[in-house]
Amino acid sequence: RDGFERTLYLVRRRIAVELHDAGLGWEDNNDDEVYFASFSSQTIVYKGMVQGCVLPQFYKDLQNPDYTTKFVIYHRRFSTNTNPRWPLAQPMRVVGHNGEINTLIGNVNWVKAREKSKTLPAEKLNDLVDAENTDNIVMLCNTQDVPNVLEPLVDLNRSDSANLDAVFELMTKSRHRAPCALMSLVPTAYENEPSLRDNPEIVDFYKFHGGLLEAWDGPALLVFSDGKSIGASLDRNGLRPARYSITKDGTVYMMSETGVIPDLDEADIVQKGRLGPGQMINVDLKSGEFKDNIKIKSEIASRHPYGEWLAKGRKDVDKLAFSEERLYDDATATFAQGTFGWGLEDIGMQIQDMAGSGKETTYSMGDDAPIAVLSERPHTPYNYLKQRFAQVTNPPIDPLREGVVMSVAMTLGKKESIYQVSEKGARLIHLKSPVLNDAEMERIASFAEPENGAFKQSTISTRYALADGPEGIKKAIDAICDKAVEDVRNGVEVVILSDKAAGQSEFEESTYIPPLVAVGAVHHRLIEEGLRMDTGIVMETGSAWSTHHFACLIGYGANAVHPYLALETVKQWHGSSRTQSMMKAGKLKETTLDEAQQNYRVAVENGLLKILSKMGISLLSSYQGAQIFEAIGLGEDVINTSLKGTTSRVGGVSLADIASETVMMRPESASEKAKLTNYGYYKPVPKLGEYHANSSDLAKLLHDAIGLDKTVSAATNRDEVENDGVKPKSVANYEIFKKSLESAPLANIRDLLDFESDRESIPIEEVEPVSEIMKRFCTGAMSLGALSREAHETLAIAVNRVGGKSNSGEGGEDVIRGKDITDVDEKGRSPTFPHLAGLKNGDSANSYIHQVASGRFGVTPEFLVTAKQVEIKMAQGAKPGEGGQLPGPKVSDYIATLRASKPGVTLISPPPHHDIY
Repeated sequence: RDGFERTLYLVRRRIAVELHDAGLGWEDNNDDEVYFASFSSQTIVYKGMVQGCVLPQFYKDLQNPDYTTKFVIYHRRFSTNTNPRWPLAQPMRVVGHNGEINTLIGNVNWVKAREKSKTLPAEKLNDLVDAENTDNIVMLCNTQDVPNVLEPLVDLNRSDSANLDAVFELMTKSRHRAPCALMSLVPTAYENEPSLRDNPEIVDFYKFHGGLLEAWDGPALLVFSDGKSIGASLDRNGLRPARYSITKDGTVYMMSETGVIPDLDEADIVQKGRLGPGQMINVDLKSGEFKDNIKIKSEIASRHPYGEWLAKGRKDVDKLAFSEERLYDDATATFAQGTFGWGLEDIGMQIQDMAGSGKETTYSMGDDAPIAVLSERPHTPYNYLKQRFAQVTNPPIDPLREGVVMSVAMTLGKKESIYQVSEKGARLIHLKSPVLNDAEMERIASFAEPENGAFKQSTISTRYALADGPEGIKKAIDAICDKAVEDVRNGVEVVILSDKAAGQSEFEESTYIPPLVAVGAVHHRLIEEGLRMDTGIVMETGSAWSTHHFACLIGYGANAVHPYLALETVKQWHGSSRTQSMMKAGKLKETTLDEAQQNYRVAVENGLLKILSKMGISLLSSYQGAQIFEAIGLGEDVINTSLKGTTSRVGGVSLADIASETVMMRPESASEKAKLTNYGYYKPVPKLGEYHANSSDLAKLLHDAIGLDKTVSAATNRDEVENDGVKPKSVANYEIFKKSLESAPLANIRDLLDFESDRESIPIEEVEPVSEIMKRFCTGAMSLGALSREAHETLAIAVNRVGGKSNSGEGGEDVIRGKDITDVDEKGRSPTFPHLAGLKNGDSANSYIHQVASGRFGVTPEFLVTAKQVEIKMAQGAKPGEGGQLPGPKVSDYIATLRASKPGVTLISPPPHHDIY
């Protein structure tokens, strides 16, 4: 029976190739597509793009009283972010899936990497009938992606459910039982799980398969059947409802909502339950036995001695103490920092915050500096990549409150086939953290010894001669890729790409391939050669210090990063007289050098978790290689060499340009007195630093145009000057303001665009009046605290006057703003709003739109009823997936009163997740 099933499965995928060649494949996007809803001797799928009640009219089988079955999966759902089509309609061939797979891009990338690791020649794929041959195809040939013989297993043009179903189905054909396949694909958060304390075999199962397969992660309720058993499972977060009931006659009902089955008599129910996070239930269709979470998982986990295999083959790298020895003297360290693109701000802001307090620097909203490709100053390649974030129906995770289901653990070594379980699969190096120090690098190196695992390793330098010029980077990239391929073919299981220089002379004579370019190029070259699953990649670099840098390196293939220069910089910073005096003065918390380096690592790890959470991803291993970025300003040769598959809507710099930009960062010489350049990327540096659109000079021009004198206020001399210090408006000054905008440096893509009309202008008489147009204007949602009270209220009053809509942002509003202002005197003053001027009776400081965010700060019944429109914050606009944040110093007594909190205490809204979802 299993051999027959394999033949049907392979024949179906063979026919799909012929259909595609004839223009009838589902991916051909035409009305003549041919699709097999099912092609199995054990299950039949009845589905259609119709209402559920119409299905029996479509399939006459379902009207026949003689037609009976032991089980049924009934899945009805609407298409959300895809157009309804046969291949995308639920249920799939093995799975009914309610949810989203947020890790889809990474999962598909790694399945394709496995496709290149074929162990059967193409001619062996022709016999799809012989039982032994079909067994070999399914077991040995990984995903058998030979496009001219069998349909590709996965495709990003399909839905997440269709791709998950395809991999799940293949695993069930390769001797994995259905519950086993799902346990591997969608693992529970087994670490520190109290319910598994008495079942170490289940923990061992997850440890073993976690090393082989990246989790398909995201909010999901999965119902599945391979015809041998039927079951249901929740993802590790467990946010979807899943309840079950068992009746006296042994029938098991599982439903997403209670009450779905109207005729179910409460008196007949003998057992009820609900699935928790990562839990599963299963019914054996042959014996009829119901198996709860522990029973089915223990049964699956006991089929192989996973614990013994792990004890023999697995090597663990726990977090070890940091070295206190310096790698370079101060002059060389500063020179190295300059060559790798560090600026003064990176140490004064990022390193100080990360090493000093174990947290990332808190930045204000918005970035008014030019994007990297338009900047006149040199940038590292990281700055050309923008992180993507969860949108539509897949909400982010809260890394602060849901951290128990998240992990940054990674692995190194050769990954065996996911379709064939054997002891060899346990032979991997497990890393507690992707951020490695010297001691951990030495521990990894020790595993090369024959008696300690015999994990063959090689270190490949990514440095090349400065004399080779910008064009030398292409030759250098080819050289490291060729060397990596050669080494892995010779059995190397850990490839270390290193841009470390031995000392000042090597820094002066050589430059380096930027680590993002290097790791991406080697990663993709190994995939092309079918070797990527045979090795792990460690990036040893001086050009990684912020969390975005680490996310880029891991997102483009690195298994781990050794940021040797960042750790060296922490040592340099900690030992400086300025840092020590700040610690003694109480401005910085006193730390030892080891604690400072630990703080830095913790800050990077927590930053990575926050980046993962934006996409709704729990595990760093699922983020690795997922390339969840968009490139802005990188040329085709860069994309094709290192970032294959990355969305890039505009062209940009070439590899040679990147090499030139890298050299531009180099300091002229090394000396004890040398200082890093302050590029001014974050805070404006007058004349010398990066251009910022919102500069003090520009603000003054606007103030001059509207007659605002910032030296006059309610707290100073407003009552002593004419017209509250407001001068007459100046059209001439406004023209100067406009000209300064028009002649400003290019900062964004839109600055490159202009209107080019091919028709005459519409007569102004035919255009809506300004008063009507203004009604459609809305302010951004900025909370009181992000803006001052004066600015927040002035914006609301001004927008209300012109008929537009202001937005409160999260954090509530003062109750006095809910009523019109009626106590304005002849000077335009109001005792209710003494800090404002220029008021009129009838003005309203009430925001038209009141925002409710997941922190619920300031949300009261009065706040809700005084709104004309309530906005529920489903996705964070300015900080997607992170949640709003108001630093403690900004939480004044007034703001604390509005938000029902304490003055001086930082307020962080969790990312909008299940409480609103």
